[in-house]
Amino acid sequence: MKRYGLWKYLLILLVLGFGVVYSLPNLYAPDPAVQVSYTSSSQTADGFLADNVREIVAQQDLVTKVELENDYVLVRTDTYQNQLIIKDLLSANLTNDVVIALNLAPTTPRWLMDIGANPMKLGLDLRGGVHFLMQVDTETAIKNRQDGTLQDLRIRFREEKIRYSQAVVQDDSSIYLKFNSLQAQEDAEDYIKDNYTQFNLPLITDTDNGLLLSLSEAEIDQIESDAIDQNLTTLRNRVNELGVSEPIVQRQGKKRIVVQLPGIQDTAEAKNILGKTATLEFHLEAQMDTPRSRKTSYPYRNGRGAPAFLQDSIILGGDQVATAQASFDENGLPQVNITLDGEGGSKMHRATRGNIGKRLGVLFVEQKTRTIYERDLEGKQIPAQETYEVKEIISLATIRAALGTTFRITGLDSPSESSELALLLRAGALAAPMTFVEERTVGPSLGADNIQAGVFSMQLGLFLVLAFILFYYRIFGIAASLALTFNIVLLVAVMSILSATLTLPGIAGIVLTVGMAVDANVLIFSRIREELKRGREPLEAIDAGYNRAFLTIWDANVTTLIVAVILLSYGTGPVKGFAITLSIGIITSMFTAIMGTRAFVNLIYGSKKNLERISI
Repeated sequence: MKRYGLWKYLLILLVLGFGVVYSLPNLYAPDPAVQVSYTSSSQTADGFLADNVREIVAQQDLVTKVELENDYVLVRTDTYQNQLIIKDLLSANLTNDVVIALNLAPTTPRWLMDIGANPMKLGLDLRGGVHFLMQVDTETAIKNRQDGTLQDLRIRFREEKIRYSQAVVQDDSSIYLKFNSLQAQEDAEDYIKDNYTQFNLPLITDTDNGLLLSLSEAEIDQIESDAIDQNLTTLRNRVNELGVSEPIVQRQGKKRIVVQLPGIQDTAEAKNILGKTATLEFHLEAQMDTPRSRKTSYPYRNGRGAPAFLQDSIILGGDQVATAQASFDENGLPQVNITLDGEGGSKMHRATRGNIGKRLGVLFVEQKTRTIYERDLEGKQIPAQETYEVKEIISLATIRAALGTTFRITGLDSPSESSELALLLRAGALAAPMTFVEERTVGPSLGADNIQAGVFSMQLGLFLVLAFILFYYRIFGIAASLALTFNIVLLVAVMSILSATLTLPGIAGIVLTVGMAVDANVLIFSRIREELKRGREPLEAIDAGYNRAFLTIWDANVTTLIVAVILLSYGTGPVKGFAITLSIGIITSMFTAIMGTRAFVNLIYGSKKNLERISI
């Protein structure tokens, strides 16, 4: 039998040690915990809040540990039942300016975390998490598009010297234009036909020198499709900013989007980031002579100043922001540096070059949901969700010079507020508002039951496989059993390092990997037995068995790996979870089934020169 090089033994030991260390964090189960944080991003948890939480928790004789983290207070407990009791207790005793959420607090030792060893991330079906179904308001997207078109038409008409007396977007999102003369109407009609192809032809006219511009069905379908696609992209970017591994963000039907965030128990934080729609609007401040019908009063955010009137016309929105970074100004105060795209920069320059000395308002816009109570026919109060829009001024500064593609927003309360605003701008604005039509939280207790069932099925399958191969292959069965155990340890370690998410189908992939790893050993051992029947010496038979079975094992595993990669590329949700574990398991099983068992067999039989019989 060929001599097994020392470097191969060292490689196996190195990989085995690596696998053991990086799979260890998965032995430390997280603690059920309750997280308490302030609703305002400008406030961080402090000792006062932590002491208040300790006093409230002390009312119950439960096993708890209160910790003050960077921006929240964490209450660890020992059971999921106590976790719910603590949450209800805090909800009843704390004010409305805090967010109380269920969480899972890691218990990994510090020395493991220092070397980057963290437990596997668990999917929604194992760890719990939140599920949102969101409805996209495509009607608003159409109206916003028409608003932008109307602003552009006004500019073009001034350039072409086409005089009009009225230009409005109507409730059905059509544009109505009224001109000073029949000639102006005809000139406008010709100009629109040549430059705006999105409207239905022929254009509708009336006896008052008016034009009615309605979008074609193809254009409406395109706007709705673009709105859904932009919202999908924006939501994925925002989910990435949340740091969620393996989220699900996908379209459902014509106007709905499904978002699943494994491991997130803080629904308030998730909705705070996902649910915010138009992040910014830029308006010029209204002047004394501005008609009341063309201006609106808005309050300052967090009540920092008196309400101010802004013009209703929007210079541009947050969807034309290219990049945004939080930083500090020359006085050490938080600010956000903004870069617009080319079109946004042109609009900003046109709007500000003739208004130097006037003030530019930055309006923060967000969609919120609140619970209202309605009475049914029997007089009982029934809770219902109501969506409303909040617009607040975050900056109102004097224009010193014509602005271009880069400028900054100041007047923010804290670095955390500037970071949050930059995050929303960087992730992109939603093309249309969205409402939460369904919200579901999968509790960690249900996930624990799924884990228990999945682990039991894996243990049972492993036990039956090991019992068979030990009985059937004797000493070689021991080698295969060690390789199987080694394979599972390696698989868990690699998934932990890659931050791959383990789901219930992923556990099925691990069980399948166990079977495939055994299959490779069966091929090798069967080939060795065939060589023995042909009259070869035992050591020669071992060499021939491993060498001749290698190509068969390689072909079988590569073809399966190709399918797994395709599933990983195009699959979503459970399919992707299955493909991840299967792909990693195929690679680790080839290493353990070929190199691992070969090393063990060489240790047992490699030093025996006149070997007459092997236990197979």
